[in-house]
Amino acid sequence: MEIYLDNAATTKVCDEAADAALAMMTKAYGNPSSTHAKGREAKKALDLARAQVADALGCTPAELVFTSCGSEADNWAIIRGAESARRRGGHIISSTVEHDAVRKSLDALEKQGFEVTRLSPGADGSLSAGNVLAVLRPDTVLVSLMMVNNETGAVTDIADIFRKVKDTGSHTLLHTDAVQGFLKVPFSAKTLGADMISLSGHKIHAPKGIGALYIRDGLKIAPYLMGGGQEEGRRAGTEAIPLIAAFGAAAAAGKAQFPKSAAHMASLRGKTLSRLKAEIPGLTAAAGGAPHILSVSLPGYRSEVLMNYLEARGIFVSKSSACKKGGRSHVLEAMGLPPRVIDGTIRIGFSRFTTEDEVREFCGALRQASETLAHT
Repeated sequence: MEIYLDNAATTKVCDEAADAALAMMTKAYGNPSSTHAKGREAKKALDLARAQVADALGCTPAELVFTSCGSEADNWAIIRGAESARRRGGHIISSTVEHDAVRKSLDALEKQGFEVTRLSPGADGSLSAGNVLAVLRPDTVLVSLMMVNNETGAVTDIADIFRKVKDTGSHTLLHTDAVQGFLKVPFSAKTLGADMISLSGHKIHAPKGIGALYIRDGLKIAPYLMGGGQEEGRRAGTEAIPLIAAFGAAAAAGKAQFPKSAAHMASLRGKTLSRLKAEIPGLTAAAGGAPHILSVSLPGYRSEVLMNYLEARGIFVSKSSACKKGGRSHVLEAMGLPPRVIDGTIRIGFSRFTTEDEVREFCGALRQASETLAHT
């Protein structure tokens, strides 16, 4: 028996997405840029998928460009966004708890001469409008903040921040990495106020290798990949139609089930935390409002040892971002947590497919680990 509780790292592909991908690989396999019937068939599937993801995001299809992943979308938005606005200044605002796709893009811009202010989060791991407004300057050209933290589930009120930045009269570009927020917490591109939004398919039960970047209508930023004229000239490369069709199908299914699935995940998160606190003395939890992520710590234990104990029983969790191989979590360090807490932290990720039986098995196994394993 396998119990998969690492859904913040990736999700299993849902039937709707798998069926869509298979159909594109075996039947409608044409190149969407070809003008013959097979090409037109693929182009129709491309347009449908774009409309499905756009509908789930709350934008027009023309504002959505498909990418290879969320990291590419982050790189493109941040690097090309900042470069496009450089004539107005060279200051950027972000935070110390961003995903590495954002952090390393900012590092690259600093080497080009940009100045980056990295804000520290509050005790709950989120950022506030007050944090941002305190460092906003006339030469600020980009604000990039994560909507839902991938390690703790902390939710930043992006809509409030972006609205208040715009109220100052600032013309800075506004970007959010919404990879962990899309179809997990309620928001719409129309009401969020962002100029650019990064998405990823494999967090919502589509396959790995597909993402998207929302670019507000009227905003012009240079392509990140150059070559052919695909995606209306905004991103070169033959579109990965099987992955794109799967992304569209997963987004449509996710939107249809969103209220129910969000409530289901939130319920599982609450029940898990309540039981763990009741049964494991000393267990702590990082604050976080997203329904699908729970970060807990057994101070004095080692997260790797806990993970190995659980894996031996067919239960899969993680200790931080799956993209961060080794090293202590920069997110938990930025939140000011003690080393003993950080080193004993594991992340549990729920999905709409997670069951209460699986949660009960996990809670029992972690309690057994706390009673069996040595700690300092």
